[in-house]
Amino acid sequence: MDANAVSLLAIFERKMRLEIPLFQRQYVWSQEQQWEPLWEDISRKFVEGIEGRQDAPVHFLGAMVLDQKQTPVTHVEKRQVIDGQQRLTTFQIFLAAFRDFCRENDCIDLAKECEGFTENKGMLADPAVDRFKVWPTLVDRTQFADVLTSGSKAELERRHPVVWRKYARKPEPRPRMVQAYLFFYDQLAEFFLGAAEEPPIGVDSPLSARLLECFQALKNSLRVVTIDLQQGDDAQVIFETLNARGEPLLPADLLRNYIFLRASRAGHDQETLYATYWNQFDDEFWRVEVKQGRLIRPRSDLFMQHFLASQIEEDIPVKHLFVEYRNWIERRHPFKDVEEELQTLAKHGQNFRRILEPTVGDPVCRLAMFLEAFDIRTAYPLLLLLLDSPLSTMEWDQITDVLESYLLRRSICGNNTKNYNRIFLQLTKNLRRNGLSAASLVQQLSQQSGDSAAWPNDAVFREAWTGNPAYDMGNAKLVHILGRLNSSYSNGWQEPLVFQQQPSVEHIMPQKWIDNWPLADGSKGMEFLEAHNAPDGDSRAASTENRDRMVQTFGNLTLLMQGLNSAQSNLGWDEKRPAMMANSLLPMNQDLNGVHHWDEDAIMARGEDLFARATAIWPDPATYSSRIRVAQAAE
Repeated sequence: MDANAVSLLAIFERKMRLEIPLFQRQYVWSQEQQWEPLWEDISRKFVEGIEGRQDAPVHFLGAMVLDQKQTPVTHVEKRQVIDGQQRLTTFQIFLAAFRDFCRENDCIDLAKECEGFTENKGMLADPAVDRFKVWPTLVDRTQFADVLTSGSKAELERRHPVVWRKYARKPEPRPRMVQAYLFFYDQLAEFFLGAAEEPPIGVDSPLSARLLECFQALKNSLRVVTIDLQQGDDAQVIFETLNARGEPLLPADLLRNYIFLRASRAGHDQETLYATYWNQFDDEFWRVEVKQGRLIRPRSDLFMQHFLASQIEEDIPVKHLFVEYRNWIERRHPFKDVEEELQTLAKHGQNFRRILEPTVGDPVCRLAMFLEAFDIRTAYPLLLLLLDSPLSTMEWDQITDVLESYLLRRSICGNNTKNYNRIFLQLTKNLRRNGLSAASLVQQLSQQSGDSAAWPNDAVFREAWTGNPAYDMGNAKLVHILGRLNSSYSNGWQEPLVFQQQPSVEHIMPQKWIDNWPLADGSKGMEFLEAHNAPDGDSRAASTENRDRMVQTFGNLTLLMQGLNSAQSNLGWDEKRPAMMANSLLPMNQDLNGVHHWDEDAIMARGEDLFARATAIWPDPATYSSRIRVAQAAE
């Protein structure tokens, strides 16, 4: 066999058809498992190209095994795809989307250049088939041909329109390859065009220049390994060997081997270095697997990922970790020797453990507990920088307050988290250069804009607080929020409660309120289907829908240390109130003891009261700036 590392586009440069055997499975890749990770790899190289990062390593997208086939004279050269057919097919779909996006945005020359990688040109014995660079299994050929030949997103959507079956809540899914094309096209549009309040990366450069730069990244920065079988090679044996289910080495394993190999070559005593610095990473703590995004990885991998991101101030996907770390060491030479490197890793490893296992009294405890409750781990590179800095307790408190307000307000307002990687790495970079202070942090966060980055003001925050379905946020977030609010009833003490056991989030007016909680006019509420089918303007249906909405808002939620059983929970207010008081001494619940009637007006009034407390605990940027100035003046 002959194995070579080639650029992604080099595979498709030759006049050749890559045939997928009929016995291979049909196209099965999906958005969450494969398309999104592939787009992350590609878009990362796009960003590096636009930002001019010349020292970035190339990225390998996998391997494929090709077997030569006898090809008659004048016919297009053929290869049979033994392994890698899903990847090859997806590359062609992506290139078709990139080509059509270029054409749609008047980059005609670049679109024509792309055609050379999606179609065979010149004399073809069988143009209907030979024109395609990849030829899938029989069941996939029609949809693949449509994707490659439609020439535009609009035409492909015309050929494969959305179809609704009678009474269905969702449309019928389009063919999988069509879905893949539409996914990649939409990602390209978002990446290159941005949105009204969120300009794209490199917006100061013309679109044509950015597209050309990214096309060069496809040619130069993304590679695959092709294995061409020769006469006599057993394709099946090679396929089984490549797909053997051995236990793969984790990135942390590769990094340990790399570091200690260099230590050996430099003449260091490996055993002494291991015992002094690395031994802590072989503790069982680091082998525990935790979820981060779509991935479940051991803590050791996540530590190395966040440590490296904090150092080089770039987003590092965990699967790129070893290559990026080696590139950092060999090109930037950040340490004078391996021992200093291990000293740094050991120190940051101890700090990372403080984040994952916070203890009361540690300055990072409150922030770490908040980030865990809100499932935000993209801030860890920034926390590693903070923990490596000589911050006072007051500075820790101020920075914690600022970050908590920014992230909590965004969460309550339903803002997305997709740009948090970039936001926190930019904060890490700017704070490292301009000085670590709460004032600088407020200034930088105040300048963020758009749905993916802005710090919501009080007007936006109030609308979400009183109107959004808060219960949908989940138990961990609500326990944190309601716990902080409860503390505001106790002489202004606003530290978060540390519960010995997880409390229960309780609806004051229950979700199943119809039987025991009549509407304001005394009538009984409607079940879902009854309200849904009621005629327009039906007052009872409107009142039911309004109550169903308000039941889920903050004004109707509280904490109980011991949850009520379902029978107690659904009682009317006169019976439920004493049951609640018996199960909770929390000040925010005792405050309800004097409320004799609970309805929509009571929910709204309590929601407004809680909002006033929330703005005092999590104020807007201007209030924080004023607080910080006062604190600094008092020092």
